[in-house]
Amino acid sequence: MITDTEPFVEASADVGPGARIGAGTRVWHQAQVADGVEIGTGCTLGKSCYIGSGSRIGDNVKIGNHADVFGAQLDDDVMISPQVVLTEDRTPRATRPDGQRQGPGDWTSAPVIVRRGATVGAGARVAPGIEIGPYALVGIGAVVLRDVAAHALVLGNPARAVGWVCRCAGTLDDRLRCPRCERTYELAADLLTKIQVGR
Repeated sequence: MITDTEPFVEASADVGPGARIGAGTRVWHQAQVADGVEIGTGCTLGKSCYIGSGSRIGDNVKIGNHADVFGAQLDDDVMISPQVVLTEDRTPRATRPDGQRQGPGDWTSAPVIVRRGATVGAGARVAPGIEIGPYALVGIGAVVLRDVAAHALVLGNPARAVGWVCRCAGTLDDRLRCPRCERTYELAADLLTKIQVGR
């Protein structure tokens, strides 16, 4: 039985013994959660997603099918769409210069940080150490090599800012108004700084 008071872990999922999973979180078929991962309440982890060691996931986060999250920090209300890859190793190699296999101590870890309410679109790739600002939207298939500002819409390879998005994910018009929910914003120093609430 699935409830909001206990986590639900589907039988085929693989959850490390030291992982902590919050109430109401659902871990679906063949998902893998490494030992020591912390996952908040009300999250959804899709089929065959992978959550690597060191990852910290807030509340109400959705991680799509086949997404790979390596050591990332995901704040509350983040959406990671299917087949996204968040990488963390700045110096990836299979072996050390002496020919020995690399281990965790050989990695140069630089976790991705995704701030509250941001969305990373299906198939996007995010390089190590990148920070995606609150309520930003990374488009489908984008390759993110630079930090993304709050509310920015970024597309392409490499990803470039092409506009702004509202908290509701609607694309803002030239007047910085959201046609979807009618919120309006002000732009100062290339950042959206003020919200006038619509409906």
